[in-house]
Order: sequence, then structure tokens, then C-alpha cells
Amino acid sequence: MKRIFSYKQLFVFSLVLVCFASNLEAQSKKLKRPKSRVGISSVDSFVQESFDLYDKVYKYDGYAEAGTPLEDEDLDVLEDALDEVTALSESAPDILSDLDGTGALKQAKATLQINKAKKALKYSITTAKKLLVGSKNGDSEDEDDSEKTSDNEETSSDYDEDEDNDVEEVKNPNVSEGLEVYSKFDFVPGDKLLFFDDFSQDFIGDFPSKWNTNGTGEVVNFNKVEGKWFELKSGYGLYYVPDLKELPEDFTIEFDLLTSGLSTSTSSSSRFSIYLSDNAKFNDGNSNYIEVSIPLGQYAAFPFRVKNFFNNKVGDVNSDIQADIRTEILNRPHVSIAVTKQRYRLWINEVKYIDIPRLVEETNVLDFIKFHINHFKDGEERVFISNLKVAEGGEDLRRKLLAEGKISTNGILFNSGSANIQPQSLGIVRQISQVLMQDENIKLKIVGHTDADGNDANNLKLSKARAEAVKNALVNIYKISAKRLSTDGKGESEPVGDNSTADGKAQNRRVEFIKI
Repeated sequence: MKRIFSYKQLFVFSLVLVCFASNLEAQSKKLKRPKSRVGISSVDSFVQESFDLYDKVYKYDGYAEAGTPLEDEDLDVLEDALDEVTALSESAPDILSDLDGTGALKQAKATLQINKAKKALKYSITTAKKLLVGSKNGDSEDEDDSEKTSDNEETSSDYDEDEDNDVEEVKNPNVSEGLEVYSKFDFVPGDKLLFFDDFSQDFIGDFPSKWNTNGTGEVVNFNKVEGKWFELKSGYGLYYVPDLKELPEDFTIEFDLLTSGLSTSTSSSSRFSIYLSDNAKFNDGNSNYIEVSIPLGQYAAFPFRVKNFFNNKVGDVNSDIQADIRTEILNRPHVSIAVTKQRYRLWINEVKYIDIPRLVEETNVLDFIKFHINHFKDGEERVFISNLKVAEGGEDLRRKLLAEGKISTNGILFNSGSANIQPQSLGIVRQISQVLMQDENIKLKIVGHTDADGNDANNLKLSKARAEAVKNALVNIYKISAKRLSTDGKGESEPVGDNSTADGKAQNRRVEFIKI
């Protein structure tokens, strides 16, 4: 599976290493990308491209450190990155010549950023080469690594925003995601995607392109937490509104939540609020809205708060629902919401905390989703969101499978580039198991599909592995006979959405169940 370097390639890499003679420790901390531009196009391009490659290699280094095996697709990406790094490093002398004739301050700033970019390139070369030739081992764990988890272990992520400090430190998330825990999880996501955003199409430091606000915020990433995250800012009357409207009667909302800097001194009024509203303006709503707020305080167990407001008057619900979710809040929880006509349900990870039959007093008037946070210490207590998915439906897949003999769902999620099922997906697998338990004569074929990222052969292999993972969950968790299940994979060959968009990719990553 692994590619072997040619001697020519290794020779080139060795030459490049000589060019950057400064010592660079194995990365337990992440180099910070400069936030401002110099104003010299060649320098700005060099710095941006260097850190883009650095981020790519750093991600795979994190996989290796966590013991996650690299697939052929990963190795292809790394090999391509090394080629790009080599070419980019060779352009450094030409870029330095572009500084001639510029002012002293601009030259100083440009030189500082070029040096940071060189440091990032050297790390990329040494680490990618180790990963590709299979020499990556535990030697990269240094004293800094051990220090990272000794204090404030509850903090999921943290970094210093001072540009002169060119590292950003992120604590290891203490996340337990055993599938068995989710075996009774009954949330079923909708099957018609209305909105999806993992911020993969946005630049780090920018406000996300598919959202609106009357405040501020930016997309960030971390060295120990996968993907990009949108940081919301705390403040009275600040709202974050995804570009989504005309919600149906039945829909589901899912997202991942990440926190940083929360402690026993965090205010009891520190909350993450989710609104269903009749407008997209920066208020709760005109005449109709629902607010559900999740407590993020840590020194005591604070309640969920739920209230509704319809036809310009306070509704029937204004409740505090007692719960202790302090541990969950610190460990990157997955939030799931299902609205079925008037009924409103909310889960944190596998546990349902809210189930109100008539919270939606009037249907077809709540067309927008808004988020709001308040009472957090600026720059110290921080809240991030990612993987927001809104889908129509949330229907009973059991009846559809029995009636039509086939269902397709993008609600079974896997870790990026792997066949590891994300545990919050087990609501769907559980419903499939109930169909099989009800009628022991039913046999199913499970077919996996991927998006078009990566090459065809790797995607075909991945789709088959994912179908097999679903089968194993049915067999091992729900005790379905393996003889009743067969699997296949189609890779990227049968898309149902546009692979150039995040929404389309999410639609294409799906699993089919077919009666045979």
C-alpha cells in the first residue's frame, strides 16, 4: 500500500533540508499562520501557500500520532504536498529579491513572515518524508506534549492570538465515542439536505460565506481537532444566521460544539442559544419564535431553558429543565434536534434532554435558524460550531424500507477518510435493526457511496469498507445474523449532488439499504 521514495526524490528532499539549517522540534505545538498581509504579492502568496501545505501535513501527522493508519489516498496527498513544498522552497531566494526598494518596516515584516513560512516548510518536508517512508514513531512526543495535558485538561482548544507568538496550542479533547453507548440512541436525521456547512470552503480568519451576523466571528482550525470551526462572539443582541429559509414542518438540525477556557468561574448565565424564528433579522423574532438555551457554566449543574412566543404573546412554555451536562460540554458534544410538526426534541450526544409535544404552537411560521451566545469572557471563554446540517424529514425509515424495499441516507456519518462510524449515526442503524428483527425473512444489501475527493480506486475501497462497517454494527451491536446481510460499494461513481460544493459532497456520502 505505501509508496516508496526514489533515491532521486530523497536526494532532493535532503538538499532542501540543507537550505533550512535552523533546528525545528517535532511538532507538539502548531505554528501560527500570520494573520495580516505584507502587501507584496510574491511574499503574501509564498506565506499563504507554505502554511496551506503545512496545515495539510500537520493533519496527517496528527492521524499518525493518534495511531490512525494512513490510506493510499492519504499517501497520495502527502506525496503531492512534498512535490509542492520542494518547488515552493526553491522560490524563496527570488522572493527575497522582491524586497529591494521597499521601506524598512515592510522589509522587516516581510522577512519575519518569510522566516515563519520557511519554518513551516521545513516541518512539512521532514514530517511528510517520515510518514511516507514509514519511519514515523513516538519520538515526536517531547516535554511540551506532556505539559499540554497536565493543566486545564478539560479545555478542548486554546491558542494565543498574539502574532509575535507563532505557536498555537490545543489541548487533546477528552472524547469517548464508544458505539455501544449509543445503541439506544433514537434520533433519525432528515433525508433531504437543506443546508450543510463544515466551513471547508472558507478561508481561515474569514467570516463564513454562508452566514450573516450583526456582530463578528471567524473560521479557525486547531492542530488536535479535525476540521474547521466557526468561532461565535459573545454579546447582547448578537445573532448568527445561516443562509437558510422556509423550514418545513418536519426537519432536523445537527452540529458539533467546541468550547475553550470554560472553568468553575464561568458565569451561570453563559449559554448557547438556538432560535427558530419567523425572520432572518437580528432579533429573537417578530411575532413567533422558540428559544432553547444550552447551559455552559461549570461550577454547578444549570438547567436547559425553553420558551416559546407566538402571535405576539408569550406562549405556554417557559421552562427550566434540570440536567448536568458539564462533562459533555467540555468534550466536543454533538447536538441533535428534531422538529416534527409541533413536537420538539433535543439530544446532547446519545441522551435526549428535551421532548415537548406542542412547543411549536403554530406550524409553518418558523422559517429561520439563529444562534446566540452571551456572558462569556472575551478572548478567554470561547465557543465554536462546526458541521451544521439541516435536513427535511426525520421520518420513520422503517416504514419506508418495508413499503419501498429501498432507502438511501446520508445520515450515517464516518470519520473523514475512514470507515469508522460516528456514534451519533446509530439512530438510523437502530431503525434498520428493528426492521430485521420484526421480519426474520428479510435480507438486506448495504451499499456505500463516497464523494469525489481523492482518487477513484481509493473511494471505491472506502465505500466498501463503510458498507462493511454498517454491517458489523448491525451484527455486533444489534445481534443481526451476518448471513442476512451483504455489502457492496460504488465509490464516487453514482453521485446525487454536486461534488464541487460542501452540500453536494454531503449528499453523495451516503449508504443504501436494499431488500433482496
